[in-house]
Amino acid sequence: MDPSLLFMIGIIIVGIIILAVFFTFVPVMLWISALAAGVRVSIFTLVGMRLRRVIPSRVVNPMIKASKAGLNVTTNQLESHYLAGGNVDRVVNALIAAQRANIELSFERCAAIDLAGRDVLEAVQMSVNPKVIETPFIAGVAMDGIEVKAKARITVRANIDRLVGGAGEETIIARVGEGIVSTIGSSDNHKKVLENPDMISQTVLTKGLDAGTAFEILSIDIADVDIGKNIGAELQKEQAEADKNIAQAKAEERRAMAVANEQEMKARVQEMRAKVVEAEADVPLAMAEALRSGNIGVMDYMNYKNIDADTDMRGSIGKMAGGKKDEDNKK
Repeated sequence: MDPSLLFMIGIIIVGIIILAVFFTFVPVMLWISALAAGVRVSIFTLVGMRLRRVIPSRVVNPMIKASKAGLNVTTNQLESHYLAGGNVDRVVNALIAAQRANIELSFERCAAIDLAGRDVLEAVQMSVNPKVIETPFIAGVAMDGIEVKAKARITVRANIDRLVGGAGEETIIARVGEGIVSTIGSSDNHKKVLENPDMISQTVLTKGLDAGTAFEILSIDIADVDIGKNIGAELQKEQAEADKNIAQAKAEERRAMAVANEQEMKARVQEMRAKVVEAEADVPLAMAEALRSGNIGVMDYMNYKNIDADTDMRGSIGKMAGGKKDEDNKK
């Protein structure tokens, strides 16, 4: 093969490789698209984006979209927002939606809302089309002790000025729940709540619950009201059960004290009996001492024994007579 032909083929291959690398690094087609859309972006700006590790399409395509919508944004603004970690396409879409809805929204505020972690496009859409937030069943207890459960639907509109630093939906639901509980709790009778559920929404709306939040409450509607447990009766039942347990404990304490007192009295009886036995044991000793000392004579001692025997006989006769009377009564 001719060496000159081989040289020409090599040059062509190297040229193709160089062109492939060039078109890969330099987005020429994206530059042509921007130029055709009337957006002036130099080829060196696109190369600079590559060097700054910015995907050119993420900036140029939203720039084209903004230019067609008549928005005044620059490439530097979009590129800086991209480098800050924001979503450039969503910010441009939000700006276009705000312009169409005649909502005053600057690029700086829109970018701040996006960097704050909120969906700025959804916020703009919510400003035009309010959102309905439905709460779960929230239970409150009326003054008569009946539990009332209520579910509310909250119609809110996004407040663009308070999106940065404003509280979210959870705060709205919590505040509305607190208002529902306080309204039900201040009712004298649960029937009033069932008859006029709108009293809950009227009371809650007057509290200004959207203060410090990213939303503006348009209306609060009670979707459903239900009856729960009789909390008052259950509390009374539990109180009665507690009183019964206390009374039983006190009665058991008194019974234990009575048993202890009975045992103490039995011990005292035994103690007195022991003293009696001890005293009776001293009688023969005293008699013997009296005989030895001559205080009593033998005849006095014999008279004492006769009297003692006579007393025992009378006691035996009395016991026999008492037993017969008991038998006659039984018959």
